[in-house]
Amino acid sequence: MDDRTMRDRMLAGELYIADETVAADSRRAMTLTEAFNRTSVAEPAKRREILSELFAAIGEGTEIRPPLFVDYGYQTTVGAGTFANFGLVILDVARVVIGDDVQIGPNVQLLTATHPLDPEPRREKWESAEPITIGDNVWLGGGVIVCPGVTIGADTVVGAGSVVTKDLPAGVLAVGVPARVVRKLR
Repeated sequence: MDDRTMRDRMLAGELYIADETVAADSRRAMTLTEAFNRTSVAEPAKRREILSELFAAIGEGTEIRPPLFVDYGYQTTVGAGTFANFGLVILDVARVVIGDDVQIGPNVQLLTATHPLDPEPRREKWESAEPITIGDNVWLGGGVIVCPGVTIGADTVVGAGSVVTKDLPAGVLAVGVPARVVRKLR
């Protein structure tokens, strides 16, 4: 018998059901992102304060433009000098690590959440997640979707509208659905 909480199971990267404890963490994140999304462009210090409370870590000189949507926030770290345009979605059921100097276009989705392929556990609301890592100096074009378990190497560019389903090495240009490396950049 497993006596761990569903939150403990989630944080361990195992199957879990989003019970009230997990839902409370999500409500915290929704409350903070709601406050962030209501801020004015004239309130950079307030935006920074909210993001510092929301995320596990946020680097100096990072700017994220509202609206922003996250599942939990405390599973996400964002490096220094990163810029995220409007509409960033981070489903951070598992860890999301965004490096330094990353450029994120509008409406990018970083999706760690996954569900069982077997219909019965899915019907019972079991779910899990796999981490995402974005290396330093990556550029994710507008509308890029990064799927669960993906690592994108430093200095890589992912073209607008691409869906990244597998790891990408450092220093390449990748485009398409699914994203494929089309050339080396260095």
